[in-house]
Amino acid sequence: MDIVDSHVHVGTAGVPLGPADPAASFALWRRRAAAVGIYRAVLMAAPVGAYAAANRTVASLAGRAPRRWLWYVFVNATEDRGRVGTIVAEAHGRGACGIKVHWSDGPATDEVGLAAERHRMPVLFDPGGDVEQVVWLAERHPGVAWIVPHLSSFSDDWRAQSRLINALATVPNIFTDTSGVRYFDLLTEAVARAGARKVLYGSDGPYLHPAPELAKIFALDLPPAERALILGGNVLQLTGPARRTGGRRTAFAGNGRSRTDQSGTDRRNTAWL
Repeated sequence: MDIVDSHVHVGTAGVPLGPADPAASFALWRRRAAAVGIYRAVLMAAPVGAYAAANRTVASLAGRAPRRWLWYVFVNATEDRGRVGTIVAEAHGRGACGIKVHWSDGPATDEVGLAAERHRMPVLFDPGGDVEQVVWLAERHPGVAWIVPHLSSFSDDWRAQSRLINALATVPNIFTDTSGVRYFDLLTEAVARAGARKVLYGSDGPYLHPAPELAKIFALDLPPAERALILGGNVLQLTGPARRTGGRRTAFAGNGRSRTDQSGTDRRNTAWL
């Protein structure tokens, strides 16, 4: 089974969990991941507030093995205001296939949504439990896939996570990843109500170990086809358009055949529309 971890940080942003050096922390995650059969991932900086240098590090590490590593450009929607489009365009030219935004820098914005639309990128937005902000953005930018990690709350706010499940089930372009979700019954509910196509496996490494995060997916006891979507198929589909139009093509882009409906509209990798 080809597993793609959709949520791996390079570095720890000063959190005393593993090596602070980005390359060393990535090496630690790789050893842990390889032990459970994970050899592909989406890489991104840790939430450090200022991301120019961190994004360059991530791009460099991903570029060493582009058949294995995808990467997202991290933006500070507050501090980078007025420059988000330029930052994302430059990163896309270096092969970035998604955008990462973290609540600690402020919420995602229309500027982020417009950049994502322009380059056909998903946005991995951790809203810190603010599900209403995600829904607002998703409705304003329906052509963007908004991936909400941790069912919206790394701090185990089950009320926020329940609201996110409602959004998953009703808003076509909202997705989630499984990293850090401790309330297993909520994860089960998310898959049951929204479907396997709305859920992505992620470990939030190096902060969390990929093995127990992976075990949760197998504990869902899904049919093999649905499990395969969560373990890699979904993230490859959501990032496919950006990978095909970016500055670097990778082997990840292998199964992105275009489909056309009876009206002649291109339906390539836009299953949520």
